[in-house]
Amino acid sequence: MQIGYVRVSTNDQNTDLQRNALNCAGCELIFEDKISGTKAERPGLKKLLRTLSEG
Repeated sequence: MQIGYVRVSTNDQNTDLQRNALNCAGCELIFEDKISGTKAERPGLKKLLRTLSEG
């Protein structure tokens, strides 16, 4: 299974182009964060990593 991750810096931006690219690449599961790159806390990325570690 292909898994993807998208992130934008603000809630004013959207992830549509990133999601479309990942869908075209065959991703079945996509995680998302709308948070500044300067923030260490990225809940979507953490969830992605937990999912991968579960197998």
